[in-house]
Amino acid sequence: MADRERREQAALWLAVFAGLSDVLDGFLARTLGWQSRLGGLLDPIADKFFMVCAFVALAWIGALPWWLIVIVMLRDAVIVTGAFAYNHYVEPVPAEPSIPGKTCTMAQVLLVLAVLAQLAALPVPQQAITALIAVVAALAITSGAHYVWVWSRRARSVWRNRSAS
Repeated sequence: MADRERREQAALWLAVFAGLSDVLDGFLARTLGWQSRLGGLLDPIADKFFMVCAFVALAWIGALPWWLIVIVMLRDAVIVTGAFAYNHYVEPVPAEPSIPGKTCTMAQVLLVLAVLAQLAALPVPQQAITALIAVVAALAITSGAHYVWVWSRRARSVWRNRSAS
């Protein structure tokens, strides 16, 4: 086995381990009540940091297109900026991921794992990667728009209620 193939397999297993440990962490937090506001904010930030690093690294080596990374990062920037603005101008932001947001994250994870598996010489068809790229792009755009729509409506509702009282 070539040195490069070993590194790519190690990257795949590291990503699998990181994902499984995140799932276990979330399960334990919910099951045992180990939840906090800080944890609710830091966990998705850590998850997003991992995904951004994975996406950028895969684009850097030519395994993912840069236009996809731009779309995904713009979506994240819009959500984070909106959350800061909502928190500052409206009220504290509850950590409430949406179904479209969770679906987008799942598609991103599947894409990273599929690309890493392909790089590690596992039989992943290029058509599957191409389809996942299209799905991630579409979900990033629609889930980003969904967050903007939902949180804009919430902000307007809070402001209406404040001015009515």
